Amino acid sequence: MSGEIGGGPAVVLVGPMGVGKTTVGQVLAERLGTTFRDTDTDIVATAGKEISEIFIDEGEPHFRELERQAVRAAVAGHRGVLALGGGAVLDEGTRALLAGLPVVFLEMGVAEAVKRTGLDAPRPLLAVNPRQRWRELMEQRRPLYTEVARAVVSTEDRTPEAVAEAVLDVLELKNA
Repeated sequence: MSGEIGGGPAVVLVGPMGVGKTTVGQVLAERLGTTFRDTDTDIVATAGKEISEIFIDEGEPHFRELERQAVRAAVAGHRGVLALGGGAVLDEGTRALLAGLPVVFLEMGVAEAVKRTGLDAPRPLLAVNPRQRWRELMEQRRPLYTEVARAVVSTEDRTPEAVAEAVLDVLELKNA
């Protein structure tokens, strides 16, 4: 696969929680004949507990440090499709690491986000007033997602397969 020549992942997916980075990433990896990696899964494996528990037990700053380490390791060592946690782009060092990589920002609107993430899902940053909190997070993060992304793909009213197809199109990986 052409994306494996040189350094870094073939595709990096960024975007808010619940947008479908993991699901789309798995479809992309299958289509490209490569592996998939999710930094949130790496963090859970390293910490030995769920992300919501890390937030409760050690706090957000500790989680963000684990996230920085996970992203750094994945960007350096993974050549397939990589999905980053929703807040990974908050770190300036992470944004610098993503420079020049084939990063795609998967986006969706607030109504779709609430439908996908659910109001009772174990997402620590959405615990109180999820709609308002999601809007606030997106106001903060959208400029960072667009800063690191080579392209933006909407997931609204699309199947994971259709989103994966759009990512392949926009990155010109159709013949991969």
